[in-house]
Amino acid sequence: MTLPAPIGATETIRVRAGFELHFELTAPTPMMFIVEPLERPGQRILAARKRIVPQLPLLETTSYQDMMGNVVWRMLAPAGRLEVSHDLLVEVSANPDPVMPNLPKARVEDLPSEVLHYLLPSRYVDSDLLSGEAWQMFGHIQGGWAQVQAVCDHLQATLQYGAGSTSATTARESYQSGYAVCRDFAHAGVAFCRALNLPARYVCGYLADIDVPPDFRPMDFHAWFEVWLDGAWRTFDARHNFPRTGRILIATGRDAADTAFNTAFGSTRLAHMKVWADLTEISELPLLGDGYPRSPTQEGIRLSEERGRIGQIFRR
Repeated sequence: MTLPAPIGATETIRVRAGFELHFELTAPTPMMFIVEPLERPGQRILAARKRIVPQLPLLETTSYQDMMGNVVWRMLAPAGRLEVSHDLLVEVSANPDPVMPNLPKARVEDLPSEVLHYLLPSRYVDSDLLSGEAWQMFGHIQGGWAQVQAVCDHLQATLQYGAGSTSATTARESYQSGYAVCRDFAHAGVAFCRALNLPARYVCGYLADIDVPPDFRPMDFHAWFEVWLDGAWRTFDARHNFPRTGRILIATGRDAADTAFNTAFGSTRLAHMKVWADLTEISELPLLGDGYPRSPTQEGIRLSEERGRIGQIFRR
């Protein structure tokens, strides 16, 4: 078996990612899912398997792209048990997130019109309420990248990773509580950046345990954020605050309300959830067999170790 080459010796790696969700519904319920990654620069979908049980009539399931460009699955789910899963093989960059510390900050009047709405407060990003604090702490910092990195450094030092928020918690509320999960770190990062006149958007996706010690706790979808700098969206992750390898972007939006993996228009209960994202050497998706993989997988742990870049950094 050929082992993956070290970073720098190969341009891409393969990641197997996906999820399995089970719902219990008391009545037929319209539902939406934002869970399907698109091909984009640095992200190539090699294989994908979508599974819905019970199989729905063609007229009761469809997909479309929303105003943000995200793929949305739309369905009328029947009463009873609903199983939805997606298994993916994705080719991504073998290198960690790019770091470009000298990128400048654009004046608002020079920003393209299509990014201006990412300067405004939104449902979970109450950036207007953090404006005074943002300018007091970071307003003196010169340069766009430097200012965003200072925000990430501050959030990493200030917020303790841990559950303290709910689905209704705003960026300011989680920041003031001192506790945050990845969703809260992303919202807080977006809020401070918008307060500083830096267009910022929320991102959800998969993040594999590559070149870091494996985390054996159940995996979840991950959230980070992007900032418009020097004509492109740049990746920042205040939760880890360290360049990571193996991100798979599912969706972007103003905040988590635009990227929720599931929205149900009725009473539902999420009875089971499994998420995986792991380095792999497979070239096609295996048969389901005994079910979907746990994460991290033994193959993923071995391959990440063999890449030789395990450091003293942790994902959660």
